[in-house]
Amino acid sequence: MNQAGARIQGSRYTLHAMNLRVSPYLLLTLANLFWAGNWIVGRGMRDEVPPIALSFWRWVIALACLLPLAWPYLRRDRALLLAGWRWLVLLGILGTCLYNALTYIGLQQTEAVNGLLLNSFIPIVIVTLAWLFQGKRLRHIESLGIAMSFSGVVAIVARGDLGTLLALTLNLGDIWILLSVFAWAVYTLLLPRRPAAHPLAFLFAIALIGVLATLPFYLLEHFTIRQIVPSPGAWLAITYAGIFPAFLGFIFWNRGVEQVGAAQAGLFIHLMPAFGIVLAAVFLGERLMNFHFIGIALIFGGIFLTTRKRRSA
Repeated sequence: MNQAGARIQGSRYTLHAMNLRVSPYLLLTLANLFWAGNWIVGRGMRDEVPPIALSFWRWVIALACLLPLAWPYLRRDRALLLAGWRWLVLLGILGTCLYNALTYIGLQQTEAVNGLLLNSFIPIVIVTLAWLFQGKRLRHIESLGIAMSFSGVVAIVARGDLGTLLALTLNLGDIWILLSVFAWAVYTLLLPRRPAAHPLAFLFAIALIGVLATLPFYLLEHFTIRQIVPSPGAWLAITYAGIFPAFLGFIFWNRGVEQVGAAQAGLFIHLMPAFGIVLAAVFLGERLMNFHFIGIALIFGGIFLTTRKRRSA
């Protein structure tokens, strides 16, 4: 659809972000900027906002923003959604419950820069899982790319110190981040099995399932571990996470992918650590070490080798 101000069928609501003709490359860039900011919020507000609370309220806010846009499609496609409820539950738990919660838990114990760089390992995990479980044949260049990116992850996790690996004293936050990467990779591989409902209806459905799946853990955290420390910064952080990364980020990303294709849009994921490094330096006072540069070079080098032929095709 080229007319960006088109109305959603059966609804009086319009997607105000599309009122003007906007470049899909700008939308993809903004989506990754919002997602990078999400990592900064998760790290910067770790003392005021517990990780499960941030994940829970982020998607509650996103649901409130999504409802008026998704409502006509939820009514139209409810039969499809009900028929595919098993896949919706699985995708909701992986994509909007585990991925976010594990990310925020990891950011309690590792720096935002580390988390962002480890998150860049997602494309390689997807390729590896597709090879292991879906019978995808790997070319030699892809195998080399996987090995190179894995070396980058090891360099970051070990903090550039071989003794850290030998002593098995890994940063627990890095392990949580890698688990979140695994959850997102599995979610991505299972996406083709999702019900053929409208994207907004699908997003609302998995967001709702993610909120319901997170609720017991949020209540456990709230009543037995710690609670949100009320402050303007805490409320701003939660509001940002709900409106920008969860709501607008997904809308902008889906729109950009629709216009330029998944292969070209996928390259914009590499903007996330670039934005995140700058934001972490500005807002969190984090600084890059030599092992960060080595790790990111190896990860991006592996991604380049693994995807080079597809991009040219």
